[in-house]
Amino acid sequence: MEHEGFPLSFGVFQNYYSTLPQFANSPFISIVGTTASGISYLGAPFIIPIIKRYSRYQRQMIWVGLPLCLSGLAAGSFATTLGGLIFTQGIMYGVGFLIFYYPILSFVNEYWVERRGMAYGILCASSGVSGIVMPFAIESMLNGYGYKTTLRAIAIGLAVLTVPLIPFLNGRLPASEHSNGGRTDWGCLKKPLFWVYCTSNVIQGLGYFFPSLYLPSYATSIGLRSAHGALLLAIFSVSQVLGQFSFGYVSDHRLPLNLLIITSTLISATACLALWGLARSLAVLVVFSFVYGFFAAGYVAMWARMGSAVTEEPTAALATFSLFCFGKGVGNVAAGPISASLIRSDLVIGSYGAMKYKAIILFTGTCMLCSAISVVTWSTRSKMLRNQ
Repeated sequence: MEHEGFPLSFGVFQNYYSTLPQFANSPFISIVGTTASGISYLGAPFIIPIIKRYSRYQRQMIWVGLPLCLSGLAAGSFATTLGGLIFTQGIMYGVGFLIFYYPILSFVNEYWVERRGMAYGILCASSGVSGIVMPFAIESMLNGYGYKTTLRAIAIGLAVLTVPLIPFLNGRLPASEHSNGGRTDWGCLKKPLFWVYCTSNVIQGLGYFFPSLYLPSYATSIGLRSAHGALLLAIFSVSQVLGQFSFGYVSDHRLPLNLLIITSTLISATACLALWGLARSLAVLVVFSFVYGFFAAGYVAMWARMGSAVTEEPTAALATFSLFCFGKGVGNVAAGPISASLIRSDLVIGSYGAMKYKAIILFTGTCMLCSAISVVTWSTRSKMLRNQ
């Protein structure tokens, strides 16, 4: 999914935009990237019932969403203000991706049941595959041609790579067997465990996006080249691929789900607080990018099994997935304004987080830690009740 890899590479754009006179003085540049990916998360509970109601038109939805994505990038190349970038590269792209992506997810849901965790892990990891190449390509084009030409080139490239594949996208069921009147099962809302997972997911989402947003600018701040920022995002993408596939695979009843969630969040918190905050060299940032990418990104691949844990109704899988997406989106959208209040103007090389990024690093690590605590608390309480 090249389209999902593009928002994950926004850290390169953010680092570049901060050097341009028309954008340099704004602390809200990160809102462009968080808006694009945030809409794709927040819109899930709204688009999925539509897909279920009009499932025979899923292919047509893909053809509507794709042009909107590409139009957002093309229109963004003409933007000269931050508001223009937020509307085009953020809102237009995000809405287009929302309409484009979830029918494909629905197709996957038709084919996979017993190994749904692995299937979702592969689908989520596909964004990381495209993210391996994109940071380098974007960084090179931005430095050589500027953001206007870069956005136009990306729009053309995504069209060439994506459009020929659409005819091969089909669900398992023929159109004649798709129901137009099915109701979405929201019975999971009555389960306490669902709200535990929601709480953990929202808190994890609040901190998750900061490393991908700020690793390139952090690297530049401590004296590394801009190309090193692209390298860190590429490593993050590689580890994301491995992490999401691995966690998706082992979540298919091979290891306890709560153990996997706790492992993902605790190691992410440790990596953030101990590695990123103390990083003074490229080598440490490389280790952090890999460890954090593997364990933090692996959390998303477990959404499918979180849904299975709170409902036995197979058709409710997309409903629960959409609510977890929404929770992640809350954190995604909030990341922009939160970062604007946490980022500092004073840069002190050698201090924790280079001082400028200290609050962001502490916030990210704390979110991961609290996400783990919420599940630990539930697991401990449930075990105590069973032993009584």
